[in-house]
Amino acid sequence: MRDRLRLAAGAAAIALLAAGCGSAASPAPPAPGVTRGVAFRVPAADPRPYGAADTAFGLDVLGAWCRQAPTGNVVLSPESLATGLGLAYLGARGATASAMARVLHLPPAGPALLAGLHARSAAVRGLNGPGVTVAGSDHVWADPSLTTERGYLNDVATGYGAGLWRVPLLSDPGRAVRQINASIDAATRGHIPHLLSPAQVGGSGWVLTDALYLHAAWAAPFQASQTTPGPFTTAAGAHVSAQFMHGNGFRVSTSEGWTAVSLPYRGGKLSMIALLPPPASGSGGCPALAPAALARMQTALTKPARRVAIALPKVSLSSSASLRELLTGLGMGIAFGGDADFSGLSRQACCIGAVVHAATLAVAEKGTVASAATGVGILPSAEPVPSARVVFDRPYLLLVADDATGEPLFLARVANPVA
Repeated sequence: MRDRLRLAAGAAAIALLAAGCGSAASPAPPAPGVTRGVAFRVPAADPRPYGAADTAFGLDVLGAWCRQAPTGNVVLSPESLATGLGLAYLGARGATASAMARVLHLPPAGPALLAGLHARSAAVRGLNGPGVTVAGSDHVWADPSLTTERGYLNDVATGYGAGLWRVPLLSDPGRAVRQINASIDAATRGHIPHLLSPAQVGGSGWVLTDALYLHAAWAAPFQASQTTPGPFTTAAGAHVSAQFMHGNGFRVSTSEGWTAVSLPYRGGKLSMIALLPPPASGSGGCPALAPAALARMQTALTKPARRVAIALPKVSLSSSASLRELLTGLGMGIAFGGDADFSGLSRQACCIGAVVHAATLAVAEKGTVASAATGVGILPSAEPVPSARVVFDRPYLLLVADDATGEPLFLARVANPVA
């Protein structure tokens, strides 16, 4: 696990699915164009339970990640990670699907799930507006020598709007990677131009991609002239000087000792919520935020609420980690072993070999840019006016979420804003 700082904007979630083992005939040249499954007409569904599910999953991952590196910054995209694993979940069966559903906080596969995923995807696309760009795409990439289950293509078309593109993953992985990277590069506005390498997809028969790009301007930008240095106590107990942005008139709510301040973006659909833990938690450790407490604060922030002034550090965060061990600890272990069942995608698939996630988040006076990338590798089978002021001067959380559905686009823990 490692944290590194960089500026970027965009997001991509990818799942690498390896072909069946054994020698195979040379595949045919990749067919042009896209093959789409049948996107079923599904009944209208409420996307808010799926926003709550992704939030609970994101908090689970953030907590486990923080416990592995309690003094470091962490940033992730629950939406991206849930989508990457969600694309794999639609191909899971039996006990594997049950375990993934529990960890992802999702209902069992079926018409209700597809309707909910469809509504979730539409809600994320609907966040676009003046001053706010949320864009992305979902694809299934497959080697032309392999067969992908038609039912799986129907499901990913219905839930995520994804289609299948044929690229020579087995015969010419370098060429295939260039095609996939070009797609991600375009979807993320050039901010993630080289997500994959041929070594990463070597032997893979399928690559599932989800790309997400976020660029959002504050409804009320901070004044750069008011940004000043101030003391911050890091998670390691050190004292550093951070650049604090200052503003007032922000809505605030509290629950279980946590203080939540809402920073709305333009358009009134999307907000960042800055979350300061209870003072008793100090600067170290990884204080747990219960999804129910967060939900209560989010609800309170949508109603007339007390207003406060804030001092919030400018940050530019980046994290990356292999999450196989973490997800196993959360209860998804069966998906990584020989008993896994991903036959809904292909009868040649065995189990998840690796889950890698990376994300960046930059918060400044004008707004926010953010990116994320998730990789899920599936191994082959053996068979084929304020009266108060809130100062974020110790470790805190940042959540970028859809106001209407609660869908968590990005979630971060700031342990040291100048690291």
